[in-house]
Amino acid sequence: MMEPVICVKGLNKTFRSKAKAPGLAGALKGIFSFKTNEVLAVKDVSFSIAEGELVGFIGPNGAGKSTTIKMLTGILHPSSGEISVLGFHPQNERVKLAYKIGTIFGQRQQLWYHLPAIDSFNLFSKIYELDQTEYKQRLDELVGLFEIGPYLHTPVRKLSLGQRMRCEFVASLLHKPKVLFLDEPTIGLDIVAKRTMRELIRTLNKKEKVTIILTSHDLDDIEELCERVIIINDGRILFDGPMETIKKRLKYKMVRLLFEKPPEKIPVLKHVKILKREPSRIDLKVDRTKTSVRVVLDAYLKACKVSDLEVEEAPIEEVVEQFYKKTTK
Repeated sequence: MMEPVICVKGLNKTFRSKAKAPGLAGALKGIFSFKTNEVLAVKDVSFSIAEGELVGFIGPNGAGKSTTIKMLTGILHPSSGEISVLGFHPQNERVKLAYKIGTIFGQRQQLWYHLPAIDSFNLFSKIYELDQTEYKQRLDELVGLFEIGPYLHTPVRKLSLGQRMRCEFVASLLHKPKVLFLDEPTIGLDIVAKRTMRELIRTLNKKEKVTIILTSHDLDDIEELCERVIIINDGRILFDGPMETIKKRLKYKMVRLLFEKPPEKIPVLKHVKILKREPSRIDLKVDRTKTSVRVVLDAYLKACKVSDLEVEEAPIEEVVEQFYKKTTK
């Protein structure tokens, strides 16, 4: 059996901060004596990730996601526990690890703002000590894959958010990382740009076998890309398993019916909630644990002239929120 690419055992992280009384008197008193507050941000976290996996790492704000990622990349030191990434100990071998991993933060940029992206790429090639022939070949591959050729020489400040994010990806992939940490890579992008970015992430994972940890508050990203999901809240892992397991816990089905002409009367059924009603359309929420979608459709098809219909799963957010609430009650 192959060793996991990422292995975390019993990880804990405690942050300490000084507490002082308010006002000038409190500030002066704090110079000579103060109390220390401790916050346990990550609590006994353990998981392993195999080569080539694309794992969703999700949770609400303050759940411990970013703290965990920072420890995996060597930015933060854990209070206790063990971490191995590609066989390296991030805190003791951070420089060596940096040559093997890539990071992309949707809200932070690594490209020089006033310079063309190509200037940043050339700089990174020196930082990563890349052979220039291999670097040019790699750059050509990535420019083609991410389709950034038309604005390669445009100052970053003049690029749209979608164009800039493509360039950010290229910058993080120049040195062929084995592990990629993506933190909100689609934040702020429009629908078309998000779809494109998801396809590029999927291609990268399949084609180059890059192991990817993806954090995102957009659960469409997670649902479309990740077969495995880790849910964390209040510093603890609440779920680690297949996306399909989460989907099976979905209690509701969403039904949309379009009518040839406005019905005079619509069926009123138990365990079916009308979410939206218009003359030529109705949206329903069906509790499939208490009734079947077929029963609902039969009732409407008999009572109304239906021109079209759609049946979808309820938003996956509903199940994920159930996990979040476990630690807030």
